[in-house]
Amino acid sequence: MAIFLIDEDMPRSTGRELAVHGNEIMDIRDHGLRGADDNRIYEFAQEHKAILVTGDRGFGNILKFPPGVHHGIIIVHLPNEMTTGEMNRVLLDAVRHLSEEEIRGNLIIIEPGKIRIRRSRSRSKSYLVPE
Repeated sequence: MAIFLIDEDMPRSTGRELAVHGNEIMDIRDHGLRGADDNRIYEFAQEHKAILVTGDRGFGNILKFPPGVHHGIIIVHLPNEMTTGEMNRVLLDAVRHLSEEEIRGNLIIIEPGKIRIRRSRSRSKSYLVPE
């Protein structure tokens, strides 16, 4: 069972939907972190071994939050015109299609119609390119 930390820029219903599917949920708004800076939210996620779910693209900075040293960051990058229900459905579909191993330690970016995974260098595969 995964532990997800919901950032304040995500609807509370996102946490409820993830919980319905058997996940443990924490919401930063319930832990006195409303308005906290990214570093504090990141530290809190690591302390609780939680996968951070956020809309904040700042967490996509792999120099500041490098893959392989955290428990997973999911950035939800969807159009503002999308309803909360549609956004939750897209996120849940993505989470269901990813194994916990694919999320743990990686940066996941969910966009309309695609999921991008930025893995740690130690877990990346290398391929030789023919000359």
